[in-house]
Amino acid sequence: MQQSPWKRAVRGLLNNLKMSIPILLGVLLLIGLINTIVPKALFSRVFTGNRVLDPLIGAVFGSVAAGNPLTSYVIGGELLSNGISLVAVLAFIVSWVTVGTVQLPAESMMLGKTFALLRNGISLIMAVVIAVLTVLISGILG
Repeated sequence: MQQSPWKRAVRGLLNNLKMSIPILLGVLLLIGLINTIVPKALFSRVFTGNRVLDPLIGAVFGSVAAGNPLTSYVIGGELLSNGISLVAVLAFIVSWVTVGTVQLPAESMMLGKTFALLRNGISLIMAVVIAVLTVLISGILG
């Protein structure tokens, strides 16, 4: 007797989840480890004050650190209070949430290497573009 398509789909989904959970757990643990090891004061020493370089530096550090939005707002507030420019902090926050170099191996395995690299590259570029546009628009409107 043949199974219904729904039962096959659910069984396939559960099998994929079962295989993915250890990978996702490893990624989450690695993110936690990186966030614990890298001192928050390091970020304030890295930014140069350069209007062109700071958003790039922010985006790169955000993509390497990777985390959840709630944490990024706390760190972003600390960076702003340490004199880091708004555009750099925005690039950091956007890339923190959208780019995941730490998650890249798991994403490559689950979604394909080409897709994962393309998505992360576009997200890194867009983090800088979004940060610059946000500051420009808020300056015009604010």
